Amino acid sequence: MNPAASAMPGLKLVLRRIGGVAFASAVALAAIARADPAPTAADAERWSQADRDVLASLSLKRLPSTPDDPSNAVQRSPAAAELGRRLFEDARFSRDGTVACATCHDPARQFQDGLPVARGVGTGSRRTMPLAGAGHGAWLFWDGRKDSLWAQALGPLEDAAEHGGNRTRDAHLVARNHSADYERVFGAMPDLDGLPMDAGPGGSPSEKSAWDALSESQRESVSRVFSNMGKAIAAYEASLRHEPTRLDRYIDAVVAGEPAGPVALSPGEVRGLRLFIGKAQCASCHNGPLFTDQQFHNTGVPPRDPAKPDRGRAGATAKVRDDEFNCLGPFSDARPAQCQELRFMVTDDPAMEGAFRTPSLRGAAQRPPYMHAGQFATLERVVRHYMEAPTAASGRSELAHRPSIGRRGAPTGRAPIELTDAEVGDLVRFLHTMDADR
Repeated sequence: MNPAASAMPGLKLVLRRIGGVAFASAVALAAIARADPAPTAADAERWSQADRDVLASLSLKRLPSTPDDPSNAVQRSPAAAELGRRLFEDARFSRDGTVACATCHDPARQFQDGLPVARGVGTGSRRTMPLAGAGHGAWLFWDGRKDSLWAQALGPLEDAAEHGGNRTRDAHLVARNHSADYERVFGAMPDLDGLPMDAGPGGSPSEKSAWDALSESQRESVSRVFSNMGKAIAAYEASLRHEPTRLDRYIDAVVAGEPAGPVALSPGEVRGLRLFIGKAQCASCHNGPLFTDQQFHNTGVPPRDPAKPDRGRAGATAKVRDDEFNCLGPFSDARPAQCQELRFMVTDDPAMEGAFRTPSLRGAAQRPPYMHAGQFATLERVVRHYMEAPTAASGRSELAHRPSIGRRGAPTGRAPIELTDAEVGDLVRFLHTMDADR
């Protein structure tokens, strides 16, 4: 029922009591009521069945357990997860002994660091992504340059700006500090006696030279230990899960047809939720229980360095294809037939130029700044970016070429996102309903 209509009986009663002066005031009040489409608290609870179906798809209850990774045989091993936790927290696996995985993936900050770009032994070029739910995606990092959690865990260990370590040093450190836990999961450590402390396929010229001087079997043994480190860390990361939020409790009540009661959202938050799944088009990419489609999109986000725009996914397909730690590589536990994502990866799609992974929005309001390199300081700025739909510095922005659909299902041209200031505020309020309790 229209709020104005429900108010009219009371207004008529006032008119009968106080006459013509009140009549003018009543007409003005009725006009204001008709002009204000904002729902009351009761109206906010009214959802169509189609809306309820969409809301149900967003509930954390719909999220299955982390999928099995055939390339990691120990993913579900508690002993591997415990070893992985110890490795994750060990700063000795860095060039200067100050950086652990937990340095950037801080458990107290939703396993990220709150910085515009990651900072390890050096400074990176992109934001640290949170880890909860990461195992549900086929591709890891903002550009998808790794195809598993364990391959992802290995990248920073040898990256000059992150841990700055090298492969033989990490193997020696495992043997020296974690051998019992390692052997409980993976069997006997290989004999590392006589191997140089610092050698690896990347790193400094001296490290590369020392790596090249090793025999093929020695390099394989070291790389096996190194890959097993990643598999243990991945087992730990796969155990990191989101907890239900205020939004989940609200959605579950709505879907069950129960009064929201103490878990009710404010009218403004409900308006924001309606915008999110409707007019604002957010759910086009931020969908499912993790609020991400796990895909790559170019949305015209400005690069940090205009002279060197980040190619995103377009620059990463060759990296993941050639990675010795990918699903098809020699250290994978999978059969080739189980590596469908990698085998049939698209490598020549022009839409991937300047495209980045859709991040999960769970807890996002608590971890500014935003986008792949911290370009925007606030959620309001993020929303207004999508309204502005700028052209992309690299590739073609989906926002600037968003199709709308006419009545007969035919594209009719660009459909901009048009929101009032009040609607922007409601949308931001809604995003806070996914704040993480812990």
